[in-house]
Amino acid sequence: MFHNYVFLPLYNGLIGIMDIVPGIDVGVAVIIFTIIIRLILFPLSKSSVLTQVRMKEVEPEANKIRAQYATDKQTQALKIMELYKEKKVRPFSGVLLLIIQLPILLALISVFYKIIPTIDPTYLYSFVHVPVIKPTLLGLDLTSKSLILAIVTAIIQFLQMHFSIASKQVKNQNLNTTNRLGAIDSSQMANAMTTQMKWFLPIIAFASVYWLIPAKYPQAAAVIAIYWSISSLFTLLQEIYIRKRHIK
Repeated sequence: MFHNYVFLPLYNGLIGIMDIVPGIDVGVAVIIFTIIIRLILFPLSKSSVLTQVRMKEVEPEANKIRAQYATDKQTQALKIMELYKEKKVRPFSGVLLLIIQLPILLALISVFYKIIPTIDPTYLYSFVHVPVIKPTLLGLDLTSKSLILAIVTAIIQFLQMHFSIASKQVKNQNLNTTNRLGAIDSSQMANAMTTQMKWFLPIIAFASVYWLIPAKYPQAAAVIAIYWSISSLFTLLQEIYIRKRHIK
């Protein structure tokens, strides 16, 4: 099922782009392909981002409930879920997005690994032809790991984290570090974790595309770096758009 309904459509989609737009290299095709995938997932991503923001908006009320029912975890959980229902917050929308994205990401790793240096025609649909493969991105060789692409991936990942809606909303909560009962506000802890992730994830991104992924998929490392960079950049632009368009 995974092969037929996830891997093959993605494989043929990427090859189809190179077939329809002759003369483009693999790097440009991956950029176009990534944007198409992210546009398809945009409605779910939008819902997830808005949910994060709305959860921050009701955080003070949720903190009051946690303090009021500190010794009764079951009632605390029920009251918080009632609050989310009343405010029309769907806390599990991000989980749905993750469930959908995970098999796509796993399939994409296989797709990227199997297009360089040659295409397997047995995977292609009858209407998709084998194009001429140019394993480059504007002249940059994609057949092995690239320090340039690894650095670009880390920088874009940092920018995406730095300007994310969740990070900005958490920082706004720092104005109230304690609730009325004197307990430490959970936003303080969330802000500390977010700050750490802002620096930690770019390091993970660099290490992944320059050391970890090449160790397992040496031919796919550079292409995955392109996908990671464009996907993070799309997320950044998406959050800026949602903030200006949908959040007062």
